[in-house]
Amino acid sequence: MSQTRNESTNGPQDGTRRQPVSIPFSSRLLEGRALAQDVWSIFNAANLPSDCLNLGQGYMNFAPPKWITDAATEALNTVGANHYSHPKGRPRLRKAIKQFYGSQFNRDLDVESEILVTSGANEGQYSVFVAFLEHGDEVIMFEPFFDQYLPSVTFNGGKPVYVPLHPPSRDITKPTSNDWTIDFEELRAAVTPRTKIIIVNTPHNPVGKVFTRTELEKIAALAEEFNLLVMADEVYDCLVFDNKEHVRIATLPGMWERTVTVGSAGKSFAATGWRVGWLIGPASIISPTLAATTRIVFCSNSPLQEAAAAGLEQAVEHQFFENQLKEYQERRDIFVDALDQLGVTYTLPEGTYFVLMDSSSVKFPDDYPFPKTVLGRGRDFRACWFIAMEIGVSSIPVSEFYCEEHMSLGENYIRFSFCKDLDTLKAAAARLQNLKKYLA
Repeated sequence: MSQTRNESTNGPQDGTRRQPVSIPFSSRLLEGRALAQDVWSIFNAANLPSDCLNLGQGYMNFAPPKWITDAATEALNTVGANHYSHPKGRPRLRKAIKQFYGSQFNRDLDVESEILVTSGANEGQYSVFVAFLEHGDEVIMFEPFFDQYLPSVTFNGGKPVYVPLHPPSRDITKPTSNDWTIDFEELRAAVTPRTKIIIVNTPHNPVGKVFTRTELEKIAALAEEFNLLVMADEVYDCLVFDNKEHVRIATLPGMWERTVTVGSAGKSFAATGWRVGWLIGPASIISPTLAATTRIVFCSNSPLQEAAAAGLEQAVEHQFFENQLKEYQERRDIFVDALDQLGVTYTLPEGTYFVLMDSSSVKFPDDYPFPKTVLGRGRDFRACWFIAMEIGVSSIPVSEFYCEEHMSLGENYIRFSFCKDLDTLKAAAARLQNLKKYLA
């Protein structure tokens, strides 16, 4: 007799059938779309043609610099780095963060109380929510938003409140990410007595927007007026193009005391699988967050903390971030040149490694054999699936990064990631020209 998924492996020996076990799961999973099949599962290599070029997911297809991976190997060959680290993080990495970022925050950072190493940026953010959210507290997110924010907030009893970044006007023929704008009256109206946190993601995933100093000053004024904690998700801080200014909101007057800044070794050093991130902020934020992260993961990956420390320690010597920025500029140019040749509208990103393409001109048959996972979602889901199947280049539908009420704002856009090697990007650029026959 075949065993069903919920049946015990040790059934009765008398031939009778034991009732399936059904243990209720936590109601928190009903919030934040946690049980829905996510976009990463749908647009996964297992579901797409084997030769499809993956420009959907934002991970690199090239290795970190050898001098950083050599540091990882060296750490693995020591005793201490193969064992538990302090929950605050390895002393070497905290010191490296202090030395590298201190001048950017205009502060002499305290490695004991103002820096916390986390198991990736995402776990760091989650720990902040654990530490500060009471049931019913509201968290403001700009849409589109990094999809992990939503369940991280709702799992901790928070209520998400959405403020859209308004897409560029159709009259703008060459929009940039700066043309995605905030309506500050909408933002003010979103604040209530229950508002506790506002998330500011700059450079922004998926738009590529680098928030201007003026925009951040207006957000800062609201945060001070209503006593809000600001989570500054700045994991793409090393990827800001066109001489744009990356302003850290924590450096604005009065903002250090209420801001926690999130960083990532994965984004910085092409090592997303290392899961090493960090938080920088005042002791009043870091201390309760340390209490939370200690109970969630206890400590983070020890040898790769040592490698991340080496990356920061030697970055200036190798001119790493300057050279990396030039390499990403070349990657961006290859991809947007292909979109120019194709004749479609896109948002030129001023930061990150994402490009949003307007897919509203892509026409596909009404009876195209879309899978059930795509049907019933935004039009962008069907556009992404069609392009992956017919053109051989995968992307991600942007409506996934909106709440259900605002999905229509994003369903014309699809996101491509250009954090790939040049050969892959050139091959994708060539394939995308085949999309011309499907354009209105």
